[in-house]
Amino acid sequence: MKLYTFFSLMLMTSIGLAQINPIDFEPTSGVGGDWTWTVFENDDNPPLEIVINPFPEGINTSQTVAKFTARTTGAPFAGCETMHGADIGTFDLSPDNAFVSIMVYKTVSSNVGIKFATPEGASTGELLIPNTLVNQWQRLVYDFTGIIDEPSSSGIDQLIVFPDFQARSTENVIYFDNIVFGDSSLSVAENAITIPVTASPNPATELTLIDAGVFIEELELFDLLGQSLLKVAPKRTQYQLDMQQFSTGIYIARLKGESGTTSIRIVKQ
Repeated sequence: MKLYTFFSLMLMTSIGLAQINPIDFEPTSGVGGDWTWTVFENDDNPPLEIVINPFPEGINTSQTVAKFTARTTGAPFAGCETMHGADIGTFDLSPDNAFVSIMVYKTVSSNVGIKFATPEGASTGELLIPNTLVNQWQRLVYDFTGIIDEPSSSGIDQLIVFPDFQARSTENVIYFDNIVFGDSSLSVAENAITIPVTASPNPATELTLIDAGVFIEELELFDLLGQSLLKVAPKRTQYQLDMQQFSTGIYIARLKGESGTTSIRIVKQ
């Protein structure tokens, strides 16, 4: 009896320290559709809807997806979040799960944000990536490895999604689906430049050399609020980025090339 109790407690502990993966909103064997999603800072806060996939094509032919209606009068950071102590489970970020991907279908290009929080209110801070495709499904990949050792990376029990992180002049409907936790194999997304992009040195105090290995048509630098800080057209495979003009922090460089787009995180010390 004692042995059974011991193994039961061990099983409960292991379940409690693992996030639900993937979040796919499917009606029978899937998860996420019956969770307590709370919409915030979105004017009258219309609830998150779980609907039949209106565009079952391309990379996402699943049956059901989440639908978020971003109000014109909603805050730029309007979003939705799971319930503390339920839904996603409790877990720590590690190299095995710190790459997080999400599929989105949008009619506009704007930042999509993801962040995590603990029961005490500690937050990882949102990572923002703009979708580069409209009127089709696109997979975005977020790299949380840079905060694995931070206090906010332990005991996480809440997921927050910002589907349309921008000021709006029109009401936007965003569909999202298939939130997956994984390792660095997730870091190459569909429609991405296939040759690994590097930045050296990174972290940087002054200059960092971005090397895509392919012809860079456009390079745009964003802060974590999604504000565009710099936009250039290198027209070559490398670009030396001057970080001296920017404050200490984390930035996202988005590169466009003939084979697609990709993003790289750059740390300014």
